[in-house]
Amino acid sequence: MNYLYLISKGIKRLRNSLGLTQDEFSSKIDMSIQGLRNIEQGKYQPTADTIDKICNTFHISPFDLLIEQQSDDEISVITVINKKLKTCSVEQLAKINEIIDIIKK
Repeated sequence: MNYLYLISKGIKRLRNSLGLTQDEFSSKIDMSIQGLRNIEQGKYQPTADTIDKICNTFHISPFDLLIEQQSDDEISVITVINKKLKTCSVEQLAKINEIIDIIKK
């Protein structure tokens, strides 16, 4: 699955879970309704600024937009991982990234 598809579906899923119309959601993040429609339909990739606005407005992380649904176990694991990653140095994070790249092959 590609990033554009995941983020587009994640934004739409978030909007629906909040019970907001496209007009209400786009207003909250200071975006045109047409811009939101284009993102939700996968026509345009949201900018980093747009993702940041969504995350700050709705108190979520960008990761939350990329995953479909989390079980309680997954939430617990993600919480532990996030806490540990926040304590890592840049060098440690680079090493973790290398390991992930090897695993993905």
